[in-house]
Amino acid sequence: MTGERDTRTALGRARVAAEVRAAVPLARDLAAPVTAAAPWLTAVLAVQSARPRPRLRPAAVVVGPPGPGRPEALALLALATAGPVVTATLLGDGLPVPGGRPPARLLARDDDAAERLAAGVLDLLTGLYRPWRLRLAGLPLGDPVVRALARRRPDARVATSRSLLLVDRLDDAVAGPVLRSRDPRVLDRVLPYLLAAEPDARARDLVRAAARLHAALGQVEVATVCAGGRLRAGLLTLVDGADRLPWRGRSEVGGLDTVRGAPLVGVTVSGRGRVLRPVLDRAARLVPAVPVSR
Repeated sequence: MTGERDTRTALGRARVAAEVRAAVPLARDLAAPVTAAAPWLTAVLAVQSARPRPRLRPAAVVVGPPGPGRPEALALLALATAGPVVTATLLGDGLPVPGGRPPARLLARDDDAAERLAAGVLDLLTGLYRPWRLRLAGLPLGDPVVRALARRRPDARVATSRSLLLVDRLDDAVAGPVLRSRDPRVLDRVLPYLLAAEPDARARDLVRAAARLHAALGQVEVATVCAGGRLRAGLLTLVDGADRLPWRGRSEVGGLDTVRGAPLVGVTVSGRGRVLRPVLDRAARLVPAVPVSR
């Protein structure tokens, strides 16, 4: 589908949440992972709005037919506006996600939509009145929007890394029984044990909110090991159809290992902003040329 398409930008939690809901069919058609689907992203928006520091402004760049309708491409960003440089990352960047595979997506139905989405992201940033930096990470290899960004900005740096996969070997490692349940009440009993090992408040909020939301959808399995009358191990696994994604775990008896997972791709590019460059150029013309001595 490459009919008439417009590019628009939505700013703020309410408008971005509406774009997330509108993109549900697109995410489903492109088999987006659970961490790039509407329930997870809704939890991220709620957590970021509840925590004012660091200050992050949600933004959505949307490609689709003129007027209301289903989008053909979507980029969900978080703009960090504190400090002299605005840094744009993918919505939810830095928060705990299941490892082993690319957790993020820049949704684009085809190459034309990917090109328009890349242009829209750059238009959003170059229209700022301050220097900016775009730093996207956690995307799959061969992402068409990353390729389009690199074509439009030859100074962009594209790099790969490897994800880390949490491996569930609790059944082989412990002598006692491993109890597994999708009951949300079991989740609420295990969450304090798991979150006690997480120092970052925003990460704790995301794990709590996303786990409860997905448990209500039947997408969280809780594994527990008890010994001596107390909890000795706990593991949250996201269940997405046939996929099982070990997510957050803590164990005093072993059985949780980390191995290298699939490769990830990211892109970084920066610019001076819409007004700063002319201001600097005018100021430079006012400075007299001074010969430099040997």
